[in-house]
Amino acid sequence: MPVLRLAISTCPNDTFAFHGLMTRAVDWRGLQFDVELHDIEVLNERLLGGAFDLCKASFHAALRAGDRVVVLPVGAALGFGVGPLLLAASEQAVPHSADQLTLLPGRNTTAALLFGLFYPWTTRVEHDVFSRIMPRLEAHEADFGACIHEGRFTWQRHGLHLVEDLGTRWERETGAPLPLGGIMARRDLPADVLADACHVISDSLAWARANPAAALPTMRLHAQEFDDAVLMQHVEVYVNDWTVDLGESGRRALDELSRRAAGTTPTGGGGLQVFDA
Repeated sequence: MPVLRLAISTCPNDTFAFHGLMTRAVDWRGLQFDVELHDIEVLNERLLGGAFDLCKASFHAALRAGDRVVVLPVGAALGFGVGPLLLAASEQAVPHSADQLTLLPGRNTTAALLFGLFYPWTTRVEHDVFSRIMPRLEAHEADFGACIHEGRFTWQRHGLHLVEDLGTRWERETGAPLPLGGIMARRDLPADVLADACHVISDSLAWARANPAAALPTMRLHAQEFDDAVLMQHVEVYVNDWTVDLGESGRRALDELSRRAAGTTPTGGGGLQVFDA
């Protein structure tokens, strides 16, 4: 069996869900995995470059990858109350001018897509690693920034101000959970390999949910926030029933994202297709 190149993000929901796989606490079902961890935008760029067989990536990036990838029904991050926060360095500031600067965590992230949909052409945009956005706002190097990952739970400690919860706006306008990212797989992988990979990921997720404290060392190793309570709060929000299986409502949310992104994002396949495991 060839080695499957698997890449996930360093955020706690991924290191939690994949701890069992990475430590071989679950059976690999005859597969072999070579696992890498990267920042989400690095994953997005490398997904677009075809670097991995299986890759956690933003659904925005997956739309760009078009007909080269399918979405696995397990391992996704979507839901209600999970969206990026648009923060400001100054109180009562609102994006409205090309003189203002907004920091986004990568052009292929779903956060960047949402900002483009909800605040088109309002400010200058610069992309930076997500962990640098709040420190740069604190230092008044920018006017606004989209906060993702653990920062959703810690932004108030930095003296920043909430402009809008972009996820709440998505929910209000669509009535659907917000699709952030998922596990993408090369379309040309054999169906039996994809099915086995889905089962291994499902087993790893189930193992972590049954043994949450055991995954903490892996989560701490890669997290930007080292408070265990914050890490587990992150997991409680981002690891949910849609992570176990996208289901019909998750698929409808992907269809809605595909439809809304169609006018702003070049795609190679017209939408997001979910692998039927």
